[in-house]
Amino acid sequence: MPKFTAATLGCKVNQCESESIAQSLTLSGWTYAQNGSCADLCIINTCTVTHKASMQSRQAVRHAMRTNPDAKIIVTGCYAETEPDELKKIKGIHRIIGQNEKHRIVEIIKKEINYNTPCSSVCEESISENGFMPAPAIHSGSRTRAFLKIQDGCDAFCSYCIVPYARGRSRSMPVERAIESIKNLGEAGYREVVLSGIHLGRYGIDLTPGTSLSLFLSLINGLKTIERIRLSSIEPNELSPEIIKLAADSGSICNHFHIPLQSGDDGILNKMRRPYTREFFKTVVKRINESIPDASIGTDILVGFPGETDSAFENTCSLIEELPVSYLHVFPFSPRNKTPASSFPNRVPAEIVKERCARMRKLGNLKKALFYQKAVGTIVNVLVEDKRDDANDLLKGTSSNYLSVLLCGEDEIKNKIVKAGIDRIDGRFAVGTICSDIYT
Repeated sequence: MPKFTAATLGCKVNQCESESIAQSLTLSGWTYAQNGSCADLCIINTCTVTHKASMQSRQAVRHAMRTNPDAKIIVTGCYAETEPDELKKIKGIHRIIGQNEKHRIVEIIKKEINYNTPCSSVCEESISENGFMPAPAIHSGSRTRAFLKIQDGCDAFCSYCIVPYARGRSRSMPVERAIESIKNLGEAGYREVVLSGIHLGRYGIDLTPGTSLSLFLSLINGLKTIERIRLSSIEPNELSPEIIKLAADSGSICNHFHIPLQSGDDGILNKMRRPYTREFFKTVVKRINESIPDASIGTDILVGFPGETDSAFENTCSLIEELPVSYLHVFPFSPRNKTPASSFPNRVPAEIVKERCARMRKLGNLKKALFYQKAVGTIVNVLVEDKRDDANDLLKGTSSNYLSVLLCGEDEIKNKIVKAGIDRIDGRFAVGTICSDIYT
């Protein structure tokens, strides 16, 4: 059987798409190259959200070439879409596939690689604006949690962001197909589905008839096709009171929200073209905390945007310090070609950006530690994974509110949801005791 590898950089949507590609290859007779064996095919699903991501994408291509010298090399993803000319400079790539053709990778492989036809062409067709590119929902492997892409593209065009140019306009998976996909995942043994999208809060607006994320969540919550639904990142102005109330009242929608902030300064938010203020963000977070006190609330912070003064940065710090935020994802500003911010004046010096990032990450670590410590003495529902923790052979899993939990128990509870009392915190884990012999 021919062997393949798949390297993925970037977001949850990329991960979801890579898993779908891997599944389709497996169903077509390929097997994943393991234990250091050389592959016949290497797929690199790239990211370009920052300069570092672009550099890492190129490094991943070169690494695949070094470790698999006889393999066909296929490069796809956002970097392949926005910078194909840069990839052409790397000798040895057999195919560069843009976003519009990503869902056809297996078909392209069958046509151009299995039959030993030349494979040096570059796909540079424009991104489809008229339809959602499907990604099969059922994944092979041993995961207890599945990612399902129900939305792609972005309409926001924030002044710093390359994603709309790499992914195109917002497009949604039809409701019937999304429901069927979730049902299939439940029947395949998954206990949790993470609904993923580039601009998830826009789900359904482009469909006919139109719908919304809150209506879709209400529908799948009522159908009970899966035990847990988790939302990936959702914009603060799109996290409606209806969604928060549904999560508070539902036993299946996880009490975990990731809400990008980017900056806590209104002037910077305006320059970023972010459609909210610090007060609005504060209102959303407090609404969650009042309705679901144990909810995990994560956010993204973009440090060093052009014109970010010491005062503007302090506004971000003070807002994070004030709010019940559970963790931070911190990124330095990275100018991207085609975006307005790439030419903005008053660029923040690199050493200051580095210092601010370090301070913000320290604040994020403190927030996460406080959130974990607050969980001690509480009872949470934990989805137990089917692999034990390598360090201590304990079972490990994830709670509804996004705690990483270690448990002492038998293998029979793998891939089950258990009630556990949190006893203590040990490093990056909450350590708990199973407090019920009734599992789901």
